[in-house]
Amino acid sequence: MNPAPNLILIGPMGAGKTCIGRRLAERFTLDFVDADQAIVDSTGASIPAIFELAGEAGFRQHERQVLHALLDGHGQLISTGGGAVLDPDNRAAIARRGFVVYLRVSVPAQLERLARR
Repeated sequence: MNPAPNLILIGPMGAGKTCIGRRLAERFTLDFVDADQAIVDSTGASIPAIFELAGEAGFRQHERQVLHALLDGHGQLISTGGGAVLDPDNRAAIARRGFVVYLRVSVPAQLERLARR
């Protein structure tokens, strides 16, 4: 049995963390949590609005708080935002509180996927 309390997906934007995460969560009967959506829910503002109003530093502060709160839970599949691992404290908390899976994506595939948004 895996002692990690959560399964955590990391990787760049467009890697499929949300799409794959939902499928894996269902397969392994875990609660799916999208960290970016949790930030939106906790602030009441969209990610672009947070960046516009608080800048990247302000967004990263919200991200850190929400991610650390999520990591206190267990039995979850957490899909992180693409930049969540830029913060050393986030990386340490993720490593402590989960089994981490890095999703890779080629640049052409990433550009194609992000162009659909």
